[in-house]
Amino acid sequence: MKSVLLLSALLLSSPALAQWKPSEKVETYAISGQSVEALYVSIGEKGPVIGRDSAGNGRRAIAQTNFKLTWQRDYQTDGGACVLKTARPKLIITYTLPKPAAKLAPAVQARWDAFAAGLAAHEKVHGAGIVDMVDKIVAFSTGLTVADDPGCTKIRAELTNYLDQLSKAQRRASRDFDKVEFGPGGNLQKLIAAFLIGG
Repeated sequence: MKSVLLLSALLLSSPALAQWKPSEKVETYAISGQSVEALYVSIGEKGPVIGRDSAGNGRRAIAQTNFKLTWQRDYQTDGGACVLKTARPKLIITYTLPKPAAKLAPAVQARWDAFAAGLAAHEKVHGAGIVDMVDKIVAFSTGLTVADDPGCTKIRAELTNYLDQLSKAQRRASRDFDKVEFGPGGNLQKLIAAFLIGG
């Protein structure tokens, strides 16, 4: 539900590869219960903590998408200018989803399966937004040139500023997506209702 930014840069020299692909993994947290109501209550008790309320209590989500992004960058000087020849990302996206700890009755399992599939699809949209952000960083970074920068310090400042803007935009888009999904008539609102009351 909430994308957490874990961004670090490895300023290493390495030849660029033409393509890159994210690594995706799924982690689960165990929930208990034999009815849809009990399972949903357990999600509220055990879901990933995404922040604190005004009283300092943990705010929990149903599911969460996190990522870790590191880079291999090849900075080169050319006549006093600094050129970023290649920028190769290593992106690991982790989806955290609930999973019943015990076998469920067939009717409950069927409703759970539909609910879980909808949750996973929702989180995949967050993942796609992260991949899009990284694609934009690669496009901006590769070949970036800053004149009169023999120590390659100005180019790093320019790149850091751009990355900050993109990461803020990605987080904003992620929050806006959740507002729509959980809002009146939103997909997640419908998904939860179908899970709890059927339909």
